[in-house]
Amino acid sequence: MFNKWGMNFKGKNCGCGCNEVITEPVITNCIEKEFVHEVPHICPIHTHVINRHIYNHTYTPQYTCSEEDQIINNDNGNCCNFR
Repeated sequence: MFNKWGMNFKGKNCGCGCNEVITEPVITNCIEKEFVHEVPHICPIHTHVINRHIYNHTYTPQYTCSEEDQIINNDNGNCCNFR
């Protein structure tokens, strides 16, 4: 078995005269994650409608006519005046 430098590695004896395993420095992989959250917002929009009823008044003359009969009696006396 070979290590990363191409040296023969058998068990705990690394070939350098020591009987311990060499622990290399830890390689830390940093993984950044982004979590996108959708936050719904309610934006109330109210429409108020005002209905105006406008009445334009017009005036049209409506003519009428009436008639009255009067009786006038001209009485120049009575029959006693002829005697």
